[in-house]
Amino acid sequence: MSDNDLPRTGEKGRGKVLTAEIRCTVPPDPERLEALREFFCKQYAAGTVEFVIKNDPSVADGFNIFVGEDNYDWTTLGRIRQLRRSVQSLPKETDPQKIISLLRENIASFELGDGCQEVGKVESVGDGVAVISGLYDVLYGEIVLFECGIKGMTMDIRPDGETGVVLFGPDSEILPGSRVFRTRRTAGIPVNNRILGRMIDPLGKPVDGGGDTGAQVYYPIEAPAPGIIFRKPVTRPLETGILAIDALFPIGKGQRELIAGDRQTGKTSLAVDTIINQKGKHVVCVYVAISQKASSVARVMHQLTAAGALEYTVVVSSPASDAPALQYIAPYTGCAVAEYFMKRGRDTLIVYDDLSKHAVAYRTISLLLGRAPGREAYPGDVFYLHSRLLERAAQLSDRLGGGSMTALPIVETQVGEVSAYIPTNVISITDGQIFLDTELFRSGQRPAVNVGLSVSRVGGSAQTGLMRKASGSARIDLAQYREMQIFSQFGSDLDEITKKRLEYGAALTAVFRQRCREPLSEWQQAALLVTAREGFFNRFPADRIMKIRDDYLQWLAEKNPTLTIMIERAKTLDDDLKSRIREAAQRFFAELK
Repeated sequence: MSDNDLPRTGEKGRGKVLTAEIRCTVPPDPERLEALREFFCKQYAAGTVEFVIKNDPSVADGFNIFVGEDNYDWTTLGRIRQLRRSVQSLPKETDPQKIISLLRENIASFELGDGCQEVGKVESVGDGVAVISGLYDVLYGEIVLFECGIKGMTMDIRPDGETGVVLFGPDSEILPGSRVFRTRRTAGIPVNNRILGRMIDPLGKPVDGGGDTGAQVYYPIEAPAPGIIFRKPVTRPLETGILAIDALFPIGKGQRELIAGDRQTGKTSLAVDTIINQKGKHVVCVYVAISQKASSVARVMHQLTAAGALEYTVVVSSPASDAPALQYIAPYTGCAVAEYFMKRGRDTLIVYDDLSKHAVAYRTISLLLGRAPGREAYPGDVFYLHSRLLERAAQLSDRLGGGSMTALPIVETQVGEVSAYIPTNVISITDGQIFLDTELFRSGQRPAVNVGLSVSRVGGSAQTGLMRKASGSARIDLAQYREMQIFSQFGSDLDEITKKRLEYGAALTAVFRQRCREPLSEWQQAALLVTAREGFFNRFPADRIMKIRDDYLQWLAEKNPTLTIMIERAKTLDDDLKSRIREAAQRFFAELK
């Protein structure tokens, strides 16, 4: 370091004796020490300066000097950081020639600053939370670095000058009185196309043993949601391959559809099947596992790998053993990955499994930070916790590339209580919900979709003309069947019309049963809906219908390939196509006993 590298003088306070700690690998010579003493005497209006020199192998070149709550980073890395901040402050440009010109001007006029930054001190630490003082200008959500190398994020800025920080690592290595530094960066992860097919932790680090992704783009995990003028209406269907969803509660690209239900009712299976059905459809999928058992995440990874779906999927895992801070940022990390691809014109699908555990992690953090508890001990901003996350799902306008992000948040209910605090919050944010009923699940109905409590606020707008015509009044028919089934239990004598309606409803319910990892294509769904609504399945018992349905679809594919191609290419279900399906069904069912 030359004398010209020393910062300009100023005045920060008055004192007689000043202590400065110099961290370096090569101690400064007497001439350099005298120059440093002169600078700090003028900088702090001190009478004299006492230096404490410590050997620090992390300081490759130059000095890292600490004076009270100030840090003067006069290392090579510190100078590079100053240059990087100077380049990052340049105006946005798309013309390569203008970019080169701006960089040249910036480098030619670049002057090193004094490299002074605030240094905080740890006041207390415990339970994954640290309280620090001294960082008066730190921002909410900024990443701070502790002396031991552990990172944290500021989440509570207090009037008394203290700051609450949640830790992204064990708190056993952080001691009261140790130093903490600002990074002037918000939380973000490295992203590139090579992240597909990988499992990462909430900090973006691969945890599947496959090595580094080599990503250079640092993408922030928190970002504002696209405004209304940057969105388009949701009109394109996201095919799940699940007949009960695609026909009754269609999901569109850019929609937010909640999956709710008690534990062990098939919520994760429904989401995983949706991911698997995106194979060959150019949709990037992100699965976020929040506070799940490691065995559960491993099972999902195995299912995706076996189905060939992992190659277009990113798994973000924050298991139950992680710190609450990592569980808190996990869904935002997954959203950042999906947003990265969405803003490059890709269609993306993200599954949050599940947001009820995410809310519990946030409640834990808030209580440890000393925030006032509200309903069910959740903090008052728990609604904002999920709204700012789910609002980022959108169908972008053509001006922004036309990409989309479809969100499938999962929320676990207790004893079917949909009106609980977290479920109602998420329901009010999303564009509909699919409620999985415990009683239906136990009765063998898979997926156990409760038609009365489920809804899609996008509706037929997200369906093709073929599926809209084929499904027709199926949802209303099923809802009426549920009510009629309950009332029929109280009467012994039923008229013929009621009996026929009950037979039709029972058959339609059985048609909607579907095994996991067996998605149905659009032509298969349309053919089944037309056939079921025409009453061909009515005369068979429910336990035979699934086998008959599978045989019928196989027979259509083998004996009537022309008809299947016609259904695939049809934009709507006209009378001619409907009559062809009816004639084919008559030939098939005529041979059944």
